[in-house]
Amino acid sequence: MAAITMQPQFVVPAIRVVQSEWQSDVCDCCTDCGVCICGAFCYTCLGCQVASDMDECCMCGGSIAMRTKYRTKYHIPGSILNDFMMSWCCPHCTLCQLKRDINMRKAQGTF
Repeated sequence: MAAITMQPQFVVPAIRVVQSEWQSDVCDCCTDCGVCICGAFCYTCLGCQVASDMDECCMCGGSIAMRTKYRTKYHIPGSILNDFMMSWCCPHCTLCQLKRDINMRKAQGTF
């Protein structure tokens, strides 16, 4: 009878998570004037567009949870506290940034 010298092993493949960044800055309104105008004059409509893009309830469009969900999905660095502060200090700009990012990722085929 031969002695067992090697035990079978289970190897878990490494999952590589690639971090990304926002496609535009919070104050890059001029990169998409249509989104900027919609955010300035019809914040609720833009929020509904964002929620619809993300398959969520229309009432969630401009929320901190939507920004956090999106940032998590695309591995964008940040924190819930940062999302809260950005949304609290400049809600229109942060919602416009989210919509611009969605539009850019759709154009790239990565949304």
